[in-house]
Amino acid sequence: MKLWIKTHKIIKWLFPKYVWEIPNAENKVYLTFDDGPIPEVTEFVLSELKKYNAKATFFCIGDNIRKNPGVFKKVIASGNAIGNHTFNHLKGWETETEKYIENVKLCEVQMEQHQIKTNLVRPPYGKIKRSQAKILTKSGYRIIMWDIVSADFDSHVTQEECLQNILKNVASGSIIVFHDSIKAFPNMRYALPETLKFLSEKGFKCEVLA
Repeated sequence: MKLWIKTHKIIKWLFPKYVWEIPNAENKVYLTFDDGPIPEVTEFVLSELKKYNAKATFFCIGDNIRKNPGVFKKVIASGNAIGNHTFNHLKGWETETEKYIENVKLCEVQMEQHQIKTNLVRPPYGKIKRSQAKILTKSGYRIIMWDIVSADFDSHVTQEECLQNILKNVASGSIIVFHDSIKAFPNMRYALPETLKFLSEKGFKCEVLA
């Protein structure tokens, strides 16, 4: 984890136009959830957030919106923010730029069917070509990365390690990544409630990205 933190600082320096954190003096942090909406998993997240009056930003996959419109409506109704995570969870480094941009637009179409328009996009895997990023920023998107990765998706990471990834590194302005996916659920189901409890006790406020 220490190696990742040092590497992360270098990456942030190399790509300053991406949003990695939002420094503030008000103890605001930004929980984010990638890969949903998924029945039961996303609904679990919404339930836990509500217990602490916390808000988050959901970076949704367009195809999952298509498959689970009812769950997506619940996210919207909860007052949380929405971001674009492409339609098919494409890895930008391995995708032609034109195809990648088209895939982001396909996700836009799904959201627009629910009267949602967002200027937030998170590249799956955090991997995006400069050419792709340039087009998206020119069209008005903010590219949202992160300050802390919970690693809830990694089956080699224990539930407690997932939690400690957050608790040991969170600071005012942190953008924290969870995943509301089936793969991540075993770790996230444990780490999210404990994270929310910790943040509440330490006086952090969980806000949406805008």
